[in-house]
Amino acid sequence: MSKNEFATFAGGCFWCMVRPFDEEPGIVSVVSGYTGGDTADPSYEEVKQGTSGHREAVQIEFEPAVFSYEKLLTIYWQQVDPTDDGGQFFDRGSQYRTAIFYHSDDQKAEAEASREQLEKHGPFQKPIVTEILPAQAFYPAEEEHQKFYKKNPEAYQQERIDSGRERFIQETWNK
Repeated sequence: MSKNEFATFAGGCFWCMVRPFDEEPGIVSVVSGYTGGDTADPSYEEVKQGTSGHREAVQIEFEPAVFSYEKLLTIYWQQVDPTDDGGQFFDRGSQYRTAIFYHSDDQKAEAEASREQLEKHGPFQKPIVTEILPAQAFYPAEEEHQKFYKKNPEAYQQERIDSGRERFIQETWNK
């Protein structure tokens, strides 16, 4: 029996990054949180203000025998604008920049290969700026931010529309 693994992705607003992964077979959990900074156990306000050094991110526990890391990467790339170094959509600042935080050398290699494929064959004219970084301490966000799409479906959908994420995904990937 294979053991579960973790994948950690920063893709701007973490509310919008949970649902695409959440109900896939082999996904054990998707947790909204903070990673990549130096502040221990940061609050939402500290991260949102950009004072913690952390990025909003999701950490996914998955069964690799059922749902591969490669599939997770494919979903990830289709949720973000990997050419935007200033944040994601209407969320601006380093706390909203994209990154893949790898948990093993295999994940690092797969993430780098997927980024290279996207650069060569993807729909983007500008360079891919998404960083691939070693996983660091991950701090789960406050409970009100967990599974936001289920707790506040109208606000969640409005966020995806108002931010421009929904339109970007449609225009970029659903041609």
